[in-house]
Amino acid sequence: MIAIFDSILPIFLLILAGNLLRRVPLIDAGAWVGLEQIGYWFLYPALLFVTIYNADFEGLQLDAMMLALALALTAMIALTCALWPLLGRAGLVQRSEFSSIFQTAVRWNSFMALAIAQKVFPPAGMAVVALVMAIIIIPINLVTVFLVTRFADRAANWRRIGRDMAVNPMILGSLAAILLRLLPFQLYGPLNQTLGLVGNAALGMGLLAIGAGLRLGDLWQPRFALLLPVMLKLMLFPALLIGSALAFGVSGSELSYLALCAAVPTAMNGYLLARQLGGDAELYAAVTTVQTAASFVTIPAVLALSAQITG
Repeated sequence: MIAIFDSILPIFLLILAGNLLRRVPLIDAGAWVGLEQIGYWFLYPALLFVTIYNADFEGLQLDAMMLALALALTAMIALTCALWPLLGRAGLVQRSEFSSIFQTAVRWNSFMALAIAQKVFPPAGMAVVALVMAIIIIPINLVTVFLVTRFADRAANWRRIGRDMAVNPMILGSLAAILLRLLPFQLYGPLNQTLGLVGNAALGMGLLAIGAGLRLGDLWQPRFALLLPVMLKLMLFPALLIGSALAFGVSGSELSYLALCAAVPTAMNGYLLARQLGGDAELYAAVTTVQTAASFVTIPAVLALSAQITG
């Protein structure tokens, strides 16, 4: 576990650097908004494209891995939804809070996973993370939008949501890579190298943006609605995904790849969804901060556990 901790320490140091840079008056606050926009529309799609396109999936049990992911994600969604009647009757969680609890339990920070995979695993690990991200973007967004609007008592504009998904640059980048792999010719070499350079920049800048979005003051205000999604996302979901992967015969490094996908904290993009659709955006931001801080310990623990299971 110490070796894994040391390997991913640079990831968390870069996140901390992003938070510190956000606090000092050297950089205009609008620069962070620009960084998020250029990441969303250019850097991250290029990273996904070049990672999936150049990936060597030879020998990987992709069918078993994706089935395990689908089973674990479905179980996580069902279990989290089943908690609402109990939590609501007990008065532990307000109705307005539950949609953010749900979002932070099922969303995951794929860019942190990509950065860790690049540091810890061979190229196949990063490719698996990118492929998992491409597959689950649409279903997770559909489910979370439905649930947030259900608990906010606000109708969602499904036409606009469908249009946004249709032009989602990360979905388009992933699909383009998959389609190009099926064609009988290869991508022009210098263009491939250019996208590789963009992808390398995306990881570092993405980690800085994650850190800039954290609110460290939330670490000292624990309450049930804040701690519950931390346990669901960082403890229950890794257990579900590792268990389902073992049930489908996934082992070795492939189990560790999936374990990493499950172990990372939630993503900040759900904050905007909560704010736009009437969810508890403040709770979402607080949970994101606490999960990211806690994952400094839980990610090495989950990876060490998966490594021990695979021998």
